[in-house]
Amino acid sequence: MRLATFNLLHGRSPHDGLVDETRLAATVAALDADILALQEVDRDQSRSNHLDLTAIAAQALDAPAHRFAAAVVGTPGEQFRPLTHDDDGHGEPLYGVGLISRYPVRSWQVIRLTALPVRSPVIVPGPGGGIVLLRDEPRVVLAAELDTPHGPVTAAATHLSFVPGWNIRQLRQVVRALRTLPPPRILLGDLNLPASLATLVSGWRSLAHRPTYPATQPRVQLDHILADPRDSHPLPAVTAITTPAATISDHRPLVVDLA
Repeated sequence: MRLATFNLLHGRSPHDGLVDETRLAATVAALDADILALQEVDRDQSRSNHLDLTAIAAQALDAPAHRFAAAVVGTPGEQFRPLTHDDDGHGEPLYGVGLISRYPVRSWQVIRLTALPVRSPVIVPGPGGGIVLLRDEPRVVLAAELDTPHGPVTAAATHLSFVPGWNIRQLRQVVRALRTLPPPRILLGDLNLPASLATLVSGWRSLAHRPTYPATQPRVQLDHILADPRDSHPLPAVTAITTPAATISDHRPLVVDLA
């Protein structure tokens, strides 16, 4: 069973700034993941050619089960608003996370995380950067109860806040919510936390310690695959960990093979 998490940067290549459907599909197909969590996912956004990025990724993996969960209506960094309910934003540009599975899904769960209500100082690197005040975004967790060859598994995808401290609060909220779902439980996503802090705060076991950001020369691990150690039915052993180079995104995908 192969697990993977990938922050897509809405499918954009940092080399030419373009979003190309064929390039996105080829990148995802190369991961060959059985369970794939996606972050920074667009649907019906003009910047990504009005594509449904989750559906493209699912087709590339020949995966019958997939779902997109929007965190906001609109475009982050421009104009956006929180969703008021799961069917909000129909016909409007959406942004959130995706979860794709080659295994049957028993049920889906969506958990919503509120944004920090005030603007936060964030260091922006590069020319013209510095400390800027940014508006935080609402976040979302998308969980699925799966039927796998190793038995039932709960897998969840999320992308936590970039605001230090607030993402810690969100991670604790996520852990509490996921523990109401059947074990074994796996959390996949961009937690915007280093590995040591992610495991300390969650109390969950990291299945992979490998830097994932920035993509060109990864120095820090922001992307994680965590497993709940309280589960009475443990997951199979980890046999391989990779962070392959990709033609899209400013993150490396994190890929874990289980025996």
